[in-house]
Amino acid sequence: MSAYLPEKYLPRQVQCTLDKNKAFVLVGPRQVGKTTLAWKTLQPFMPDVLYLNMEDPLLKFSLDSPFAFAETFRARYGAVRAVFFDEIQHMQEAGLFVKGFVDSKPGVSVFVTGSSSFHLRSRTRESMAGRAIRKSLYPFSAREILKHLAPSSVPAQERTVMEVMIQQCVYGSYPEVYMTKDAIQKRSILSNLVEALILRDASDVFLIRRIDAFRRLLGLLAGQVGDLVNMSELASACGVDVGSISSYLEILEEAHVIHQTRPFAGGKRRELLSMPKVHFIDNGIRNQLLNDFSSDLESRTDKGKLFENWVFSELIKAVPIQGGIRYWRSKGGAEVDFVVERSNTLIGIEVKSGSVRKPTLSRSARSFIDAYQPRQFVVVNMQNSMETIIGDTQVLFVRVKDFLDWITNTIRDNGD
Repeated sequence: MSAYLPEKYLPRQVQCTLDKNKAFVLVGPRQVGKTTLAWKTLQPFMPDVLYLNMEDPLLKFSLDSPFAFAETFRARYGAVRAVFFDEIQHMQEAGLFVKGFVDSKPGVSVFVTGSSSFHLRSRTRESMAGRAIRKSLYPFSAREILKHLAPSSVPAQERTVMEVMIQQCVYGSYPEVYMTKDAIQKRSILSNLVEALILRDASDVFLIRRIDAFRRLLGLLAGQVGDLVNMSELASACGVDVGSISSYLEILEEAHVIHQTRPFAGGKRRELLSMPKVHFIDNGIRNQLLNDFSSDLESRTDKGKLFENWVFSELIKAVPIQGGIRYWRSKGGAEVDFVVERSNTLIGIEVKSGSVRKPTLSRSARSFIDAYQPRQFVVVNMQNSMETIIGDTQVLFVRVKDFLDWITNTIRDNGD
């Protein structure tokens, strides 16, 4: 089994539970360790695992019928206890194929990985219900990195936490990038990831014709982290129509490069409900697009965007797929960076890239609290932690280290 795992394996927080009556589907960006986690999960089944790499063109075209495959499987692979479909996004109508194979009751565990959920969801949104357990895997979270750096019995020091956060703000936390210590090599890896997305996935998987416009859009989005997405302005800048921009954004989201953070719809007429905001799953990809890897955050004009995007990236690695991360903005201009609904309760989150010295809330935060009386309102800042109460709302001002603890204790689903 060791041949299937890297020498330096960093444990992931995502729990993979296999069920013979369902497929386990693990999606996420390319090169975040999906295949490695799959082999780690399948270790108890070794050597009785049938591995199918769907990047192989001969293989993906030969598997045109799930029912024919099921018959062949029963006839030839009776001793197999698990089937592993790797990189299944290369297969047309992958969702229908997985559904059909699971419906054939093969009597084995089925593990599926994919860098995009596009073909898994295409025309199968309802039919896959009850037939798949779906989880997302992203680049390393700060908590995963800190556990790697220090034993769980020894709490990470504040300095270490800040160093990890800064590295994530600059280079992100793709596994290969994190494991590489040389800064030039880190940038080379990120460059290859971006080019793989643009030249390979965009053209081969998503069949985009205007690669120049797609590349231009990526650069523009990198400079607009946390801003409202204006489709018309982006279309004009990229030389395509609004429909193309909308399609490109959906593709980037399906490929787990960006996230369109939607507005929180709380039923108030004064809310702005149309435009999404854009955040990147990984700051390293974002900085590669801008060619800016300065590690002196204080001197960077985009410090606020980097820190907000870091907070977002930690949230999305913890919030279950069934939940969601949104933002709130009123027509009067009041705005809260993130809104999370968890266990039927509402939590508002505001990000401050500096240090908060007094427990003083912004007018926007107070407007949100007055309108919704959330259970908690969290202000993430660089250095200070304190607490106060406004009405029935617990207001927490948390530094970086305490923000990560708060995620673990309040947001994270241990089963995700």
